[in-house]
Amino acid sequence: MFDLDLWREIFQSINKNRTRSLLSGFTVTFAILLFTILFGIANGLNNTFKEAFTDDATNSIFIRSGRTTKAHKGLQAGRRIQFKNNDLEYIKKDFDDKVEFITARIYLNVNATFKNEQSTYSVRAVHPDHQYLERTLMKDGRYINTNDLKNKTKVIVIGRLVAEDLFIKTDPLGKYINLNGIQYKVVGIFKDEGNDNEERLIYMPVTTAQQVYGKNDYVDQINLTYKPEMDFNQAIAFGNDLTKKLKDRFNIAKSDQRAIRVFNMANQTKGVNQMTTVLGIIILIIGLGTLIAGIVGISNIMIFIVKERTKEIGIRKALGASPRSIVSIILIESIIITAIAGYIGLLIGMGILEWIGPSLKQYFITNPSVSTSLVISATITLIAAGTLAGYLPAKRASRIKPIVALRND
Repeated sequence: MFDLDLWREIFQSINKNRTRSLLSGFTVTFAILLFTILFGIANGLNNTFKEAFTDDATNSIFIRSGRTTKAHKGLQAGRRIQFKNNDLEYIKKDFDDKVEFITARIYLNVNATFKNEQSTYSVRAVHPDHQYLERTLMKDGRYINTNDLKNKTKVIVIGRLVAEDLFIKTDPLGKYINLNGIQYKVVGIFKDEGNDNEERLIYMPVTTAQQVYGKNDYVDQINLTYKPEMDFNQAIAFGNDLTKKLKDRFNIAKSDQRAIRVFNMANQTKGVNQMTTVLGIIILIIGLGTLIAGIVGISNIMIFIVKERTKEIGIRKALGASPRSIVSIILIESIIITAIAGYIGLLIGMGILEWIGPSLKQYFITNPSVSTSLVISATITLIAAGTLAGYLPAKRASRIKPIVALRND
């Protein structure tokens, strides 16, 4: 295998038969190229779906209130529905076996000032569980805790960009920010894997906002996550049951879609998973079809090559070459051409994905890429197919008597 003369002879044969080698290599290169691009685009679509759900837990349910659009039980249409603290407690108690985390939200806009720096920010007044629903990552300090809720403490957790805006060269932890004329202590700084807007938020205890800003016991929204062990169908059934009971609680008609709006991520996640599964199967079928076409192509070329070299095999046998050495030369030549062509196809495919990647964003394809190991596996499959396709006719040709091989047309 490591005979220098053998390898020199193989490369001389490749160089001498350039057209044949190029045709063999083109078949493999094109198959791997197409294989790489197809799976890269499929991964790009999956990345888009993952990116869309980066900010929130995938098992989230968001409950928003609005106005009734239909009269019901003697109550007129246009009635404003407002959630209170006891509505959150009702959900927590009535669905205790299904709820993982739960929080209220109150939305505020404030003018924040620290020394000579000031800006306007959105504030979310929340419960401690909100950290897990929003997938908030603490950079420094801590998040809102139960003691803050109980004592209605004037503390806040600020986003990374808020800290950069107001505290240019100062450590924000322990400092006080003026929010609409009221001093709040910064106890934590968070970062978020979503967009920059998330890092321009300020969090405070929901009880503090209710006391300071006259919200009484009202909340703007209730968010929760269902237990992770629930499957999609169970989660969807839970969301439907929750909607029904809340409508009954507020005397809302069943067909009224605007008074209480329950957005269940399970519906979206199930649909996305089904779509990506179907897409994956389609891409796999096309990819395998491409691979099979490459296998057939390289197999046919190998059979043709062996037939074309029958006289050469006869001369080698006449000069004393063993059948094993004849087969080895043909197979090693096939492996070298397939491996190099496969690598070229991989490089071209990944280069194309890198080049067109940014422009595919508008088609909901984010960062299209493909696992190198997957493409290498496909290349190895082609090498194995080419080796097998070359071995059988090469083995048969190596057994032909020299005089018969030399007469072959």
